[in-house]
Amino acid sequence: MDLYQALKSRQEKLSLIGLGYVGMPIAVAFSKKVDVIGFDVNAEKVRLYQKGIDPTKEVGDEAIKSCTVDFTNDETKLREARFHIVAVPTPVSEDKTPDLTPVEGASHTLGRNLTKGSIVVYESTVYPGVTEEVCIPILEKASGLKCG
Repeated sequence: MDLYQALKSRQEKLSLIGLGYVGMPIAVAFSKKVDVIGFDVNAEKVRLYQKGIDPTKEVGDEAIKSCTVDFTNDETKLREARFHIVAVPTPVSEDKTPDLTPVEGASHTLGRNLTKGSIVVYESTVYPGVTEEVCIPILEKASGLKCG
């Protein structure tokens, strides 16, 4: 059984890293068809989601209450998933350069919890080359695995 079929049959899980304006709607949409672990480093935001409150107002409280996303700020839960979507912000500094700190932080967190055979998708808006030059080296170093 391939990963797609395993996700659809709920034998494997998907993780969504970053539960903000982009990540939360993605997590809610995927949870209609697959098991989703919704991870965010902001414990207060996670607590609100667990109570059925949408602080982003992107999908609304009812969608949060009725979805099956497993909201957590425990990074070790990421080990339960084999398909990961990183959707963290990429703010721009005053000099108009992107601040990659959130993407780098998410890559370190995911790398520490990545399992062999996993797929990682970066949904964050980054300039060409960031995935290959910044994210992959962090994932490989933190996980001890090789991308490919």
